[in-house]
Amino acid sequence: MPLLSSYSVSHMRLISYLYQGKVQLAVELGQKVFLPLLDSRWDQNIDSMLALIDAGAVALTQLKMLAAEPEAASIDAFDPAQLSSPIPRPRQNVMCLGLNYKDHVAETNTDPTQEIKLPRSPIVFTKAANSMNGPYSDIAIDTAISVKMDWESELAVIIGKGGIGIKEEDAMQHVFGYSVLNDVTARDRQKWHKQFFIGKSYAGCCPMGPAIVTADEIADPHDLAIRSWVNGDLKQESNTRHQIFSIANVIAVLSQGMQLEAGDIIATGTPEGVGYARTPPEYLMPGDVVECEVEGIGRIANRITQRT
Repeated sequence: MPLLSSYSVSHMRLISYLYQGKVQLAVELGQKVFLPLLDSRWDQNIDSMLALIDAGAVALTQLKMLAAEPEAASIDAFDPAQLSSPIPRPRQNVMCLGLNYKDHVAETNTDPTQEIKLPRSPIVFTKAANSMNGPYSDIAIDTAISVKMDWESELAVIIGKGGIGIKEEDAMQHVFGYSVLNDVTARDRQKWHKQFFIGKSYAGCCPMGPAIVTADEIADPHDLAIRSWVNGDLKQESNTRHQIFSIANVIAVLSQGMQLEAGDIIATGTPEGVGYARTPPEYLMPGDVVECEVEGIGRIANRITQRT
């Protein structure tokens, strides 16, 4: 097959892309998209993001080489509307951290006379694996169930190599890459049910993307600007340096007795500026557009619609 002239893939953006009715592994190349399944040199068994993560470093290196000089038949025009979540359905629930930013802990303190106390260990809850959504897809909500849908811009960590009993000093070797995630939450249901799971797991309330940037391309995940907007108004603006528990510490704690698996997603918490802690409180309603951004990775944008 004829090859195209070289593309620059120094900053490889891995995506899951809908092409001819099938969501498949792809690489974003600016205004183009590389579809490895259409390249005769690619292993056809590696057809998804999870399959790529499972295949390990050798496959990732080959993918980068092929994307630099792709076969002509494997290149198509890039359409952001065809993006799905980079991992459309993780093997396990998304693992999320609560109160992992100092400024977010402060804004949730309802008694100014009390000293602000930081958590002594990571606060962990999960979102259902089937709550995943695309980076630019609509989020359909039912206002008969909840009128307090909130936003939470977060850095997502994707596990590359699973394990149990991972040491903190070795933990970053288990990271495949990073993405942007919005931990959309029904605050009224979160409070009503006491445990967070139901209020965190509504269908479509875990948009993620637009891509996964591999770990080697993020110099320091603990020094990234993080923001969110609603209808163009800035709501959150912070930096991952303000996280209380490091990524390595969180991985070590999670894996103490639990088996982490390749492709697991860890949402590392949100900074201050969420809706319920504002004065007066603000919530997402049909017609609103919520955007979340992490420096070096990108921005996702989702319109809220009414579920019928």
